[in-house]
Amino acid sequence: MSSLLVWKEKMQRLYANYSLYILKALQLLMGLLLFGMINYNIGFMKTASSVFCTIGLAVICMFLPMIVMTLAAAALVLVHFYALSMPIAVISVLIFLLMYIFYFRFTPGKSWLLLVAVLAFGLRIPFVVPVAFGLLGTPVWIVPAGCGAIAYYMIHFVKVSATALKSSGSDELAQGLISFTKQVLANREMWIMVMIVIIGILLVNALKNRAVDHAWKIASVTGAAVCIVAAAAGNLLLDEKISYVIIILSAVLGAAAGFVLEFLFFSVDYSRTENVQFEDDEYYYYVKAVPKVGVSVPEKKVKHITERQPESMEGVTEQEQNFSAGRMQQPGDAAGYTGTASERNTEEILLTRSLSRELGLDQTHQNDNNGQ
Repeated sequence: MSSLLVWKEKMQRLYANYSLYILKALQLLMGLLLFGMINYNIGFMKTASSVFCTIGLAVICMFLPMIVMTLAAAALVLVHFYALSMPIAVISVLIFLLMYIFYFRFTPGKSWLLLVAVLAFGLRIPFVVPVAFGLLGTPVWIVPAGCGAIAYYMIHFVKVSATALKSSGSDELAQGLISFTKQVLANREMWIMVMIVIIGILLVNALKNRAVDHAWKIASVTGAAVCIVAAAAGNLLLDEKISYVIIILSAVLGAAAGFVLEFLFFSVDYSRTENVQFEDDEYYYYVKAVPKVGVSVPEKKVKHITERQPESMEGVTEQEQNFSAGRMQQPGDAAGYTGTASERNTEEILLTRSLSRELGLDQTHQNDNNGQ
């Protein structure tokens, strides 16, 4: 666990230093997945569904705000719908306008949530949305999540019914509009998934804010389980054919995503929980304090090993050097002193200078020189 916390601290430092580049790279990846999914599912206009168009749109939107990517994705969908049938394009424009009104009213600046919801449904992992949005957001996030689910099912419905919709598009415009509107509004699977996403987000968000230990884990597991039960109940009661493999797999991935998000954004140590009580003139306060888990990243220390440099002879008088040289030649050094001649010479000179300072010989020698 400590090694994982160290890696987390390293990732946080890396993000702090290169956040702009990381966000732009993620934005480019989202654009490639989003535009690629649209062109793969409803590529009715060959020019707009080309690889160059997909990459070009993703690269252009990478340098612009996320709302531009949302508008570009909506425009690309409308272009493909228009190539199939004009009534479908007209109804889709009205639906997208309603979505934009709800987005502008409730969640301005959160257009990327709608794109994430569309991608989650397109990748067949829809129950990751209620867990992730419930943990990281607020109950208002049900608006972009629901709009993303509706947008995906519109694309999916046009994909599976392209032949019938194209033939009906050659009839009278009013009849085509009514037919497509009824078919979209009567899509029970879409409304089941929208309700599951809304219920899941509200439930997960309510549980993760409780003052209980491991609230995020409880919210993740409970939200995933409720999604499975609700989807299975919808299959049985409304005789739908939602794949149980997709239901179970996406719920498991949703719970796993919840654990990962808890580790990244809510790492706490429940073993050191403190309950504090205090009061003022009007209220009593009961506070539960749970410390965060944090580790310091070990820093590498480099030690420089250098060779021993001989001590400088600068400032040593010729008399001191001669005295030291005479000492080296005396037989008394054989009394156990070991070392090279240069080392003994240096130590003798330093010893001589120290004794001269202590006895005042340096000052006497300078006075004699001045007198001469």
